[in-house]
Amino acid sequence: MPMWLQALMWGTVAGGALVLGSAVAWLWRIPSKWVSTVMAFGAGVLISALAFELVDDAVEGGGLLPTVGGFLAGALLFVGSNVLLSRAGAKHRKRSGDRQPTEGDTPGSGTAIAIGALIDGIPESVVLGLGLLTAGTVSPAMLAAVFISNVPEGLSSTAGMKKAGRSPAYVFGTWTGIAMFCGLASLLGYAALETAPAELIAFITAVAAGGILAMLADTMIPGAFEEHHNLTGFTAAVGFLTAFTIHRVGG
Repeated sequence: MPMWLQALMWGTVAGGALVLGSAVAWLWRIPSKWVSTVMAFGAGVLISALAFELVDDAVEGGGLLPTVGGFLAGALLFVGSNVLLSRAGAKHRKRSGDRQPTEGDTPGSGTAIAIGALIDGIPESVVLGLGLLTAGTVSPAMLAAVFISNVPEGLSSTAGMKKAGRSPAYVFGTWTGIAMFCGLASLLGYAALETAPAELIAFITAVAAGGILAMLADTMIPGAFEEHHNLTGFTAAVGFLTAFTIHRVGG
């Protein structure tokens, strides 16, 4: 299978986990504590992946300076975008409770939530395509991390959307569209940087890592702690160790 097609396929598969989580939350009422437990686990998985799969690889491939610069740029880009989206009603887009606003409460919040979810998913997908460039194959640990973290993200967000009165067309249209964009982002990460120097690849990889960490701190972890409380840290630690084990075994 051509590399560009693999990039498109794996990005779409990882993004499809959002649709899977969304379908589960729409069809069944999942207790909020269960949702937050899986969210905390997914956060731990992503923390491990960005540390051992992204930042470490970026430093080894392109050096410390591009990595540090890219990481800070990614964090700033996400935080800035998140501030703007929060003002438009997307602050609690990953919450499964009653915190998400209805369209009547905050006009335009539906669009803001959809854009926010897209911004959350793009960095994770880009690095899947970049992994094909640097290693010649998709990283099992990174793919597992993105997929595992996307399931609770789709589950929790959809539970909140459902309580806010969003329509099925909006919910599944949003997640299906984002899954497709994830595939395209992975393809772009591979195709656009195929001949790029190692320093630029390291910078872009670190941008994604910084954005992911900022996203975890701003959205996933607060959403997990809202219901999970005292066990949030332990569950995240288990997720971290799970991803680290996959990294070691797969490497």
